[in-house]
Amino acid sequence: MFLGTTMSSCRWRPGTLRKVVRRNIPILTWLPKYNLDTFVSDLIAGVTVGLTVMPQGLAYATLAGLEPQYGLYSAFMGCFVYLILGSCKDITIGPTALMALMTYQQVVGRNPDFAVLLCFLSGCVQLLMSVLHLGVLVDFISIPVTVGFTSATSVIIAVSQLKGLLGLSFTSSGFVDNVKKVYQQIGETRLGDTVLGGVCIVILLLLRKLKDVKLGPKDDKPSERQRVLMKIFWLVSTSRNALVVIVCSVLAFMFHTSEKGLPFLLTGTVRSGLPPFGLPPFSTVIGNQSYSFMDMCSELGSSIVLVPIIAVLGNVAIAKAFASGHSVNATQELLTLGLCNILGSFASSMPVTGSFSRSAVNHASGVKTPLGGLYTGVLILLALSLLTPYFYFIPKASLAAVIICAVIFMIEYEVVQPMWKSSRKDLIPTFATFLLCLIIGVEYGILVGVGINIVFLLYPSARPAIHVERKTTHSGKEYLMVTPGNSLYFPAVDFIRTNVGRVGVKQGSSQLPVIVDCRFILGADFTAAKGIAALIDDFHKRKQPIYFYNPSPEVVSVFKGANLEEFVHIRSEEELDFILQAHVEMLQEGRPDENYSMLPALELKEITTSVANGAGHYSSQRPDTVESPTDDDCTRTPLLKSSAPRAEIRKI
Repeated sequence: MFLGTTMSSCRWRPGTLRKVVRRNIPILTWLPKYNLDTFVSDLIAGVTVGLTVMPQGLAYATLAGLEPQYGLYSAFMGCFVYLILGSCKDITIGPTALMALMTYQQVVGRNPDFAVLLCFLSGCVQLLMSVLHLGVLVDFISIPVTVGFTSATSVIIAVSQLKGLLGLSFTSSGFVDNVKKVYQQIGETRLGDTVLGGVCIVILLLLRKLKDVKLGPKDDKPSERQRVLMKIFWLVSTSRNALVVIVCSVLAFMFHTSEKGLPFLLTGTVRSGLPPFGLPPFSTVIGNQSYSFMDMCSELGSSIVLVPIIAVLGNVAIAKAFASGHSVNATQELLTLGLCNILGSFASSMPVTGSFSRSAVNHASGVKTPLGGLYTGVLILLALSLLTPYFYFIPKASLAAVIICAVIFMIEYEVVQPMWKSSRKDLIPTFATFLLCLIIGVEYGILVGVGINIVFLLYPSARPAIHVERKTTHSGKEYLMVTPGNSLYFPAVDFIRTNVGRVGVKQGSSQLPVIVDCRFILGADFTAAKGIAALIDDFHKRKQPIYFYNPSPEVVSVFKGANLEEFVHIRSEEELDFILQAHVEMLQEGRPDENYSMLPALELKEITTSVANGAGHYSSQRPDTVESPTDDDCTRTPLLKSSAPRAEIRKI
């Protein structure tokens, strides 16, 4: 019977199974509704994004230390995978400046096999994170750390393009080394490359603003002609990277066919044809040295974990930016991005993620569904098959200008002022991440930034704020209210014990009862329970009462499990007033050394029942009765026979 019940409970209902499949394969939701209007919108957006990604892909491959064709190898597989599994219509998956920079750290001094293997391993890590629902790890990278990281990488990328912009030739191992070598070789600057690069930057920045030009009166609708012109402006602005690269390539070809010679450096030969499809390289040879799979993993080091996490962080951030108020399924994005990288590695791709700039172009182009990625991917495959011979004439200075104009707007300097006004401590991980990324590398910089954030997160648990106030009950009984500002876990035990133990001395009275307000203590652990036991013992030794007001059931359960027998907690203000009245009467009767929490269980039961029956005061002679001060007709009733108490003062 048990087996039959289990099997029947594990059966999928047809409706439930259909919902699960639709949730994990989004194309099944929107494809049946696809129509001609949607097709036209997606085609325009897909082609526009394709024209944008081609020059960017070539530039980002160069930035990653790879041959230019690897940028195009990385640009099409993500388009095909995301249109099936992607949950956001605007996102385009492909090479980005950030992924190129992090890939460069692993490729410099090595060969492209390391970049392809890093792509495969990144996908495996992302897929594992999605299966284990570890998208929550991304939440530990806060906005201040992200700001410092993206700003630093933007500066690093822009500086790394100075050699292409100035016509210099050298290899560098980081930001500091790059600046040093540019300074050393500044005398070798080529005038042609510098002029071309500078002009390209100016044109790109002007074209970027062209899409914002508004024609016609401000308060009136533009005419049909004005709308057409504004649309043309938008198309020119959106395609600015491709236009600049094409014009510069034509200019280079004209110099090449003339007898004057080339005044600037060219990209050179780009391997034509589709990439070789096959398993990613699990071993490689550099010079005369062979590297096994484990050797390659050892060389890649922490980037195997950091690259996929940074990729997911960027992808989820883009999805949220274009979600239009809808929730983003981080697990689905992890799964999709993981498969994009795994399948991309079979086509010699470097690590990829969502591109904010191309996603913005996709959104502005009016894309309706993720199928726009299909047309982008097909355009990239056509370019690899037909256009690669013409990539030879693309000047390096023009690609450097494209990259610089793409990343300078990622430097988020404008958030410093709001941080200063709202939470100045957030500037610490921001500037620490920024400076360390520049000095010691992006991987270590972001690790240190996350570490600082975790310290800030844990510090209140280790050193919670403690508020002390001298208060009076409704009946005029004085006591000290101590309110810890956080839960009780092992890092804070000694701190709480020490500071609460000094409360009576600080307030000028070591005899006033101390009430610990537990409203903010939502959790505790075994070490905290033992620390509270020691705290109660400290108060017993100096003959000062201590009670705990309104702890949560979870905290009481922890203390009960730790066999903390002297923990007396109070549930209401009536109980608090009653127990303090009992303390005053004990002092008046000459029993100051007797802590209320040390009373026998029978006496505690009497007090509990007295509160329930509205008794006026506590009788220290233990007559099993309670006197009522308000009703002369009231008789002395045995408490053990009274009704169940409505309020409780519990002794665990």
